[in-house]
Amino acid sequence: MLTRTLRTAAALALLLAATANAQTRALTADDYARAEKFLNYNTNRLVLHAAAQPTWVGDDRLWYRTTTENGTEFFLIDAATGARSAAFDQAKVAAALSAAARSNYTTYRLPFNQVDFSADRKSIAFNSGGSRWTCDVGGVKCEGKARAPGPPTVTSPDGKRDAFIRNYNLWVREIASGRETQLTKDGVKEYGYATDNAGWIRSDNPILLWSPDSKKIATFQLDERGTGEMYLVSTNVGHPRLEAWKYPLPGDPKIFMIERVVIDVDRARLVRLQMPPDPHRSSVCDDVECNGPFEDVEWSADGRQVAFLSSSRDHKEAHLRVADTESGKVREVLEEKVATYYESGNDAHNWRFLPASNEVIWFSERDNWGQLYLYDLQTGRLKNPITTGEGNVTQLVRVDEQNRLLYFLGVGKEKGRDPYFVHFYRIGFDGRNLTLLTPEDATHVIAPSPSARYFIDSYSKPDAAPTAVLRDASGRLIATLEKADISRLMAAGWKPPQPIVVKARDGMTDLYGLLYTPTNLNASAKYPIVNHIYPGPQTGSVGPRNFLSARGDSQALAELGFAVVEIDGMGTPWRSKKFHDAYFGDMGDNTLPDQVAGMKELAAKYPWIDLQRAGVWGHSGGGYATAGAMFHYPDFFKVGISESGNHDNRNYEDDWAEKWQGLLEKKGETTTYDSQANQNFVKNLKGKLLLTHGTMDDNVPPSNTLVLVDELIKANKDFDLLLLPNRRHGYAAEPYMIRRRWDYFVRHLLGAEPPQGYELRPVAP
Repeated sequence: MLTRTLRTAAALALLLAATANAQTRALTADDYARAEKFLNYNTNRLVLHAAAQPTWVGDDRLWYRTTTENGTEFFLIDAATGARSAAFDQAKVAAALSAAARSNYTTYRLPFNQVDFSADRKSIAFNSGGSRWTCDVGGVKCEGKARAPGPPTVTSPDGKRDAFIRNYNLWVREIASGRETQLTKDGVKEYGYATDNAGWIRSDNPILLWSPDSKKIATFQLDERGTGEMYLVSTNVGHPRLEAWKYPLPGDPKIFMIERVVIDVDRARLVRLQMPPDPHRSSVCDDVECNGPFEDVEWSADGRQVAFLSSSRDHKEAHLRVADTESGKVREVLEEKVATYYESGNDAHNWRFLPASNEVIWFSERDNWGQLYLYDLQTGRLKNPITTGEGNVTQLVRVDEQNRLLYFLGVGKEKGRDPYFVHFYRIGFDGRNLTLLTPEDATHVIAPSPSARYFIDSYSKPDAAPTAVLRDASGRLIATLEKADISRLMAAGWKPPQPIVVKARDGMTDLYGLLYTPTNLNASAKYPIVNHIYPGPQTGSVGPRNFLSARGDSQALAELGFAVVEIDGMGTPWRSKKFHDAYFGDMGDNTLPDQVAGMKELAAKYPWIDLQRAGVWGHSGGGYATAGAMFHYPDFFKVGISESGNHDNRNYEDDWAEKWQGLLEKKGETTTYDSQANQNFVKNLKGKLLLTHGTMDDNVPPSNTLVLVDELIKANKDFDLLLLPNRRHGYAAEPYMIRRRWDYFVRHLLGAEPPQGYELRPVAP
């Protein structure tokens, strides 16, 4: 009887399993191919007449390239009249280049991304095939010169000298003669001049700033002595290669320090500034080189003074100082102390040193918004606020001292518009006559001319293709250069992401994001929802608000049968200071309460969203947030893909973590970093989790993921792990990783079977 019962039960179990398998939907290679159509290598080439890389030639002319029905074309613009002409005879240049290089360069497919025009605009120069080519614009003749290998250099403003590092010391080379001069003599390993090492990023580039007259250099001697090291080991046949370099961590007693110096190049004379060393910090990014040659440093026009901003290790104090470049004497002009962290702008510092008028433009968020203020350079006394009201100054573009006008980029100042849209403004030093120079309801990318009489304005939205126009300094429209044509993109079935607004965790604050749905959405069906997350605090999930034909693989993933959402939660930048500070000191928050609240609101609004099948994925900080989502909201998120996460910031670089989490403090058996460490919460895991990491990731070292893996094993948790041999940090867009991401969500969230071994095949643009 017992045997018969067991046999019956077994047969029933097999029948149920067979029935379940029969009901499992299988996706085909055609399904994946349709999704692949929405990746950027397929969508970008379907967009015509989008002006790219505007480059000014002198004060009143510029050139740009665009893709037309004929291929890539280059145009030259006379800013005074708006007249447009071909920048050069492309067919003749291609033929001349083919003859000179003994290679076939197809017309309109010239092998360069960046072209430099000569001052007289009679020739062009570009790099190709290891050579520097020069061609006359008529395409009569091209000449090539092999580029000699050598160290990276920084060229002086007058174009006559290159500065470079050799054996930990700074040198200069006369470009015309090739004559070299050693500027410093005491540089040694771990105590070198102009060294580019922030731990998480490093290179051979010299970090320095030439004076405007090309006679002096402001730089530093980087003291790495006694700091901790990071190690990576290559994967290969035979002996592995060990990579070791200096990489401080939060709480380390010794971090990188910079000893500021000024060098008189002609005399090879070094002046060490009379002050203690500064922590290796800036007020903009977690490095001393952000988007310029040497952040937070400015020269006087005559080279006699250099101004700089010193940031404390925890970023809570900022000191503006001015040094005499002959004596090295330093005096303090301004200081600002904040409870969380001081930032001086987005992408570049917004303070300005104005010795000619004995003034300083200062940036502060003291009134909850990023504002500009005018100070007296000698006394440090506030003269007047410049900008006021809601919205932030994001980047101070130009200071017109003669007319006492400022030109800046800002967000959140135009009521009724997306607060992330960037606009261009002009205002007086006295705070009067604020003028909007870019009126369109869109986000604007600006390229001012060297003379500042004109600027190129390319404006767009995530769901509106770009238009490029030429304006004068007053904002007057001179000419429309290009209007992007996306008709071919639309004909291929593309549709833009849907801008969304949802409420934050507090039920009151508006959050902005994008929603991606299948192009063949069936409103009566049910779709799993995937949250693509990057929590900040230095950026957000959505990224720039300009038009992109593809934003990663979000639309492609949606095409497989998902709703995909990106939400910029509280704690991300570009909104108010209070908004940005939302989870200061508690990085494990990762905007997750906002993500969950926003997804619930979307599901209530759109019945086709299946909130019982919620997934999440992200890379780097997004990988950190993804694992946190699976541990802190285990009943909400069912599937997660965590790529290269900084799961415990005690294993990540000191600057980033100490800015957002604060300095590491021990409290008995615990620390102030315990709440941010993902491995402390692995016991909560219920769903399917895939962890991935590159084994040679020198930004977020793989130990960050392996520490988490170790605790998952100790907790007897099931999970999946993919280690990518010899990959650095940026593999998220690799075809293999994209395919594995799709497979994981299709199998575990969609409940379908992916096609076996589908191979994504990127095509050349």
